[in-house]
Amino acid sequence: MSDLKARLGAATAAAMRARQRERVKALRLVNAAVKQTEIDGRRQLGDDDVVAVLVRMNKQRRDSLAQFEKAGREDLAAIERFEIAVIEEFLPEPLSQADIESAVAAAMETTGAATMRDMGKVMGALRSELAGRADMGAVSRLVRAALG
Repeated sequence: MSDLKARLGAATAAAMRARQRERVKALRLVNAAVKQTEIDGRRQLGDDDVVAVLVRMNKQRRDSLAQFEKAGREDLAAIERFEIAVIEEFLPEPLSQADIESAVAAAMETTGAATMRDMGKVMGALRSELAGRADMGAVSRLVRAALG
């Protein structure tokens, strides 16, 4: 069992003992998504795979939050904000802008990227290195600006 899955299980049990209903609900959503991914892939997930699930869930919650705020549904937006906060507790520490820029520069040098045609190579190199620690959309914009 991965360390991150064990932490999720322990956090769920602690929230249940503390009778924190909303936190238990959010953690059960995370555990269910991890379990579903394991069942779909017919394999045990490692920490990197669990981080990928958390990143996907976080992105979904952020998209929903934007839509709820646009529609003026503050009650639903508050729930999404809480779930985002719970999910982010288990994500790795985010990188600073300077760290992201240096990683992009290093990946461009490593892959020998010079034109926009090489963007896929650079993003492929960065995806595993920055997964869960940086917004890949922002990284993509940085790569595009550097290559353009």
